[in-house]
Amino acid sequence: MEDKIKYEMEFPIQVSPSLLYQYISTPSGMSEWYADNVNSRGEFFTFIWEGSEEKAKLLGKKSGERIKFRWLDDEDTDYFFELRIQVDEITKDVSLMITDYAEEDEIDEGKMLWDNMVSDLKQILGSK
Repeated sequence: MEDKIKYEMEFPIQVSPSLLYQYISTPSGMSEWYADNVNSRGEFFTFIWEGSEEKAKLLGKKSGERIKFRWLDDEDTDYFFELRIQVDEITKDVSLMITDYAEEDEIDEGKMLWDNMVSDLKQILGSK
């Protein structure tokens, strides 16, 4: 199996951090932009897209700040994906920081996917 490469993205979003956190940390919030449907049972989340299903384990979360998952397919690795809210102390600008891993030839595709999903999220939140 090819090693995956870590990449990070930043998306400025004009919305309150607490509202944004609801959309990145709850199954109902994530169902609106990340997947067609999201279910959770304890620390395990099931993400459903057009009939395909992926399970992830919740690695950690900090209320109002971040949530971190590992796909069960990556169980014996250090790979994860994290959604983190960053607020600029001076301007109070809010950004959604995304950390993810992909194989070298899939990074552009992964970034495009995040671009599209975050674009949907911004539309739902009424952010520019």
